[in-house]
Amino acid sequence: MPKQTLTSTALEDKLDDLMIPGFIAELTPEEADGFGAFVEDALSEEAALEANNG
Repeated sequence: MPKQTLTSTALEDKLDDLMIPGFIAELTPEEADGFGAFVEDALSEEAALEANNG
């Protein structure tokens, strides 16, 4: 089965749907990754301690 790709319009529609409170939109892992859902941006333990201690 060929891999399906969504048009930018379809992705924009899904992004609009995600902005509706309580609406559950289904995304593929690739779509979620493209929206930045899996970006790790947490502070390291060292940075958190430094920020807390000034």
